Amino acid sequence: MADRVPDSSECPVFLPVKDLKTMIRLVKALYQLQQMVPYRSFVTPQLPESARLDPGHESVMMGYDFHLTTEGPRLIEVNTNAGGVMLAWQAHQLSRSLSQEAIGRPASNLMATFNQEMDRFSHGRKKRPERVVIIDSEPEKQFLYPEMQQFALLFRARGVEAEVVDPGQLEANAQGVFLAGKPVDLIYNRHCDFYLETPPLAGIRAAYLAAKVCLTPNPRAYGLLADKRRMLLWSSQEALKELGVGEVSQQTLLAGVPPCHLLKWFDADHFWSDRRSWVVKPVDSFGSRGVILGKGLSRNRFNVLCQETTLVQKLVPPSTTPCPWDGKPMKTDLRLFVYGAKVLGVTARIYQGQVTNFKEPGSGYAPVRIVP
Repeated sequence: MADRVPDSSECPVFLPVKDLKTMIRLVKALYQLQQMVPYRSFVTPQLPESARLDPGHESVMMGYDFHLTTEGPRLIEVNTNAGGVMLAWQAHQLSRSLSQEAIGRPASNLMATFNQEMDRFSHGRKKRPERVVIIDSEPEKQFLYPEMQQFALLFRARGVEAEVVDPGQLEANAQGVFLAGKPVDLIYNRHCDFYLETPPLAGIRAAYLAAKVCLTPNPRAYGLLADKRRMLLWSSQEALKELGVGEVSQQTLLAGVPPCHLLKWFDADHFWSDRRSWVVKPVDSFGSRGVILGKGLSRNRFNVLCQETTLVQKLVPPSTTPCPWDGKPMKTDLRLFVYGAKVLGVTARIYQGQVTNFKEPGSGYAPVRIVP
């Protein structure tokens, strides 16, 4: 008989409560920052048209990813279409017996965020959506397609029509968004064209700009919080002071956000000699695509990097979690699922390799145990 492939749910991650509180403080500090008029006034002119529009509501399923260090948590990036919440619940359920009530509470809290989006978008005329589509490019080919289907089931269980679709299945224009001739109230956007710039999302972009559909997450939230270029501000004391950020929030941000720069700010030879201290990230990448640890950067690859659009972030190695199946430690990061300034849950991802991926046996979402 073949050996059983180990499951990540067998490998709990222990998170000190003081670190969790630090992570939550940073989330709240960033939420307050992006609400500030000076911050918005500075950032908005840098954004494409779709992100200059303020739709008047938040974005569901924000994800804040952290590495733990001996000096405390460090924010690695922010995501506006963070996946994995269903897998995180599953890992938690498999690792300990949960009642249906315990499972139902987070699901209800999660669905409430979509209702709040609809309520705010419609200025109180609709307390919840009637018809939802969950979109991604060829969703049935995506790793998290089963999760999208689970979201659809949660909506249907609450009397909301819901389907998982490719944008090409929609009729969308400045008059609205329609599926099989029926109007769509809300789009749960799992697509990675964050600014709605590609042809497949042109119709959705037109409907969004015409305020004919509630789109969540939306380009505005991405531009203010998840575009990697924003981390240049969060890690600069001078920039934070100029924006009028208070000293306490400054301390929270500077302690939690690793130093970040654009590659163009470096002398090439100096960076190359110190490359092992940095991580290179294209500003428009997602899901670890194009991310290279400095120690793994070849000179040929370095020479063709776009200096204007390459973010260089101080290396913060992930913590590790010992796992029972072979004693081999797994690299670990923590993700907070957030709506506005409210933290909905925390999960851990364990993996091997240069960046977060689930290719190795035993990798995946792991249960989190909060400890003193």
